[in-house]
Amino acid sequence: MEHNFDKSLEIMLKSEGGYVNHPSDPGGETNLGVTKAVYEEYCMKNDFTVKDMKDLKIADVTPIYRNNYWQRCKCDDLPTGVDLQTFDIAVNSGAGRAGKILQRVVGAEVDGGIGPKTLEAVAKMEPLDIIRAMGVEREAFYRELPTFDTFGKGWLNRNKHTTDVAIEIENNEVLRNEGVPV
Repeated sequence: MEHNFDKSLEIMLKSEGGYVNHPSDPGGETNLGVTKAVYEEYCMKNDFTVKDMKDLKIADVTPIYRNNYWQRCKCDDLPTGVDLQTFDIAVNSGAGRAGKILQRVVGAEVDGGIGPKTLEAVAKMEPLDIIRAMGVEREAFYRELPTFDTFGKGWLNRNKHTTDVAIEIENNEVLRNEGVPV
């Protein structure tokens, strides 16, 4: 849902933090969760002047998050809570990985591209079941990564936090739809 982008971005950015350049991170230099390579590619495609990574502001990265992750993963078409879960996975592990996790959970063909068939499969499941199952799939993915010993604790905390918040948001949406004040 379009109205969920700003709130999802706010939640996701709490996990991303600010500038980092950890030697074990294959993403390299990063600020506000955006890698230098992604930022520079975005600037070149849009004829923008490239800033120093340490100087990035939320306004600089918001269009990247909207275009490269939110829209690519069709989050506007996903149920509340599922949109946050998918978006956060996309930002942390790539849009294709988020698509594959969602597709595995809903029983769609696993190709990483969220399209009409995936959305149809999503519509047949309860959002809370999708959110919980995506959290389980995400944890399994993290545990297989060679950098899990270095970053695993943070990834698992992020996964738990995002899953918990997505569940809370979905529960509140259900209550609102039933006319219960939240």
